[in-house]
Amino acid sequence: MNVSRGWLTVALCLAIGCQAEKPTSLSDRGDDGSSGQSQLIDVSLALNWFPEAEHGGYYAALVHGYYEEEGLRVTIRPGGPKVPVISDVAEGKVDFGVDNADKLLLLRAQQAEVVAVMSPLQNSPRCIMVHKSSGLTKLEDLAQKKSFTLAMNSGQPFAQYLKKVVNLDGVQVVNYPGNVAQFLEQTDYGQQAYSFSEPFLAEREKSDPLCLMLSDIGFNAYTSLLIARQEAVSQKPDLVARMTRASIKGWKKYLAEPDQTNKYIHEQNPEMGMEILAYGVNALRPLCLPTGFDETQLGMMTAERWQTLTDQMGEIGLIKPGTIKSGETFSLAFLKTEPATKPAE
Repeated sequence: MNVSRGWLTVALCLAIGCQAEKPTSLSDRGDDGSSGQSQLIDVSLALNWFPEAEHGGYYAALVHGYYEEEGLRVTIRPGGPKVPVISDVAEGKVDFGVDNADKLLLLRAQQAEVVAVMSPLQNSPRCIMVHKSSGLTKLEDLAQKKSFTLAMNSGQPFAQYLKKVVNLDGVQVVNYPGNVAQFLEQTDYGQQAYSFSEPFLAEREKSDPLCLMLSDIGFNAYTSLLIARQEAVSQKPDLVARMTRASIKGWKKYLAEPDQTNKYIHEQNPEMGMEILAYGVNALRPLCLPTGFDETQLGMMTAERWQTLTDQMGEIGLIKPGTIKSGETFSLAFLKTEPATKPAE
């Protein structure tokens, strides 16, 4: 997981506050979304983790006033390891959320009526971090390894898919520790990671990390999605469109000029230093704008990608076939451009 996921969760909650004052809910407003108290519409956005580069575009939209330009007063609520973002969106506790496609599918299969309206990342940052000196160059090479330790949360969809498509009989799978301490001490050791976080820690300690991307074996879940309640998508489309436009504009700004936003993120989460935030945005750029993918299509999703992920979740037994209907997990209605072709690998 992300770098801060293994650090002092309780202390961070006390430092930055895991709960924010709840603004007027969408369900409490009129058809135009107005609270009647201001010309700006109060909107809440819940993050899936503590503030970091993964959320940079949303913070950029706040810092640079893009939400206000759309008539929105957005409150961003930091997340944490046990904050149920998707459930909170589905229940109307928050207006919008940020989370990943595999988790959305799991909750949608449990009748959580939420919809993804924008994806800033085209390729997932999820990877297995190994040492360059291990000789591994792709995930399939794990099948040839003996006496190799792999630390990951085995219950996660990406881990179950990895175990399905790659022979890990010679690999000792252990629980993910939430830090890179063991990685620094042991050469024949790999661990789950996000390409914009854990590798930074390893490099800072003069190690030799190499990211083997899960997308290379076909598991490429959309990441850091903007998620809305189904009711808002159908009954308040103008509000959802405003939030989506401003968020996309924020992501474009963050990828081009991240410094001011990174300073703000650091203020919200002091554990995220300016150096790791700069590393993070550099790692995010090729994931948001892969080769051959035009900036004008930033945020786009495709039905093919959603269907592939849905099928994969079914193959590993996390979703029963037929539980999720095609097209009900996402909407392209709030994106100006036509669906993008598959990004170049």
